Amino acid sequence: MTAKTEKSLHVAVLMGGWSAEREVSLSSGNGVADALEKNGHKVSRVDMDRNVAQILTGLRPDVVFNALHGVPGEDGSVQGMLDLMQIPYTHSGMVTSVIAIDKELTKQQLVPAGIPMPKGKVVSSASLYEADPMPRPYVLKPVNEGSSVGVAIVTDDSNYGYPIGRDVAGPWQEFDELLAEPFIKGRELTTAVVGGKALCVTELKTAQGFYDYAAKYTEGLTVHVCPAEIPEDIEKLCLDYALRAHQVLGCKGTSRTDFRWDDELGAAGLFVLETNTQPGMTPLSLVPEQARQMGISYEQLVELIVREAL
Repeated sequence: MTAKTEKSLHVAVLMGGWSAEREVSLSSGNGVADALEKNGHKVSRVDMDRNVAQILTGLRPDVVFNALHGVPGEDGSVQGMLDLMQIPYTHSGMVTSVIAIDKELTKQQLVPAGIPMPKGKVVSSASLYEADPMPRPYVLKPVNEGSSVGVAIVTDDSNYGYPIGRDVAGPWQEFDELLAEPFIKGRELTTAVVGGKALCVTELKTAQGFYDYAAKYTEGLTVHVCPAEIPEDIEKLCLDYALRAHQVLGCKGTSRTDFRWDDELGAAGLFVLETNTQPGMTPLSLVPEQARQMGISYEQLVELIVREAL
């Protein structure tokens, strides 16, 4: 390794963009940039716009820290651009990103590998105005969004109607297709993988009963129990499934796998919901919190992710 890669690098931190998760990405990106500067690196903060390739060509960074969330930073688009430009970048590559952001493609990879996920099916939003796709309660979510954007839980006592009303606000008004899955009662768990190692398990206890976008990024709405107070066999399964998902999907840098656990069913009640290839790096984010629990500071975490990209 050269002196330059051992010590000081020029890192372009790519953040912002135009997805539904723009503000979270800006928070992640600025946190990462501050940490990299503390580590002695030259940092260029890039709020992504349509001229991002031209901007990066002018900057000529040694590596890009991809702090984008959602489309196009998380779906393979930016990764493909950086591959063409031959600029190293953090987190997963193009093919992995294409698969992991698509919840149906993810199932097709993980379930045959022995990783349990809820059975589901992609339905047209228009069909919901005719009949429920499965018995209630069930969950509807966009096929290609992160951070629980556009998720709806349809229950017997929800105000969506029987069937769902065309004039009722919900993801069916924003997306042509949605993934329908049975609702799994129980507890929300998550595990991060950094540097090829599963860290620990966090339980997420929310004031409103569902870990949605607001609960993720509004201080005080969610209590993080880290490490989670769960049986040892469930902890081991979470660590195993998260690492295996990371490996099967071909993730790099860091990933975070989210679970639902019906504790009345024991190990049979544990299901992977998704694997996030661009987990948040904000002050409220789960990956930095788990890293701290394992004795890894925020600055060390950011450095580990950058070094793996090289």
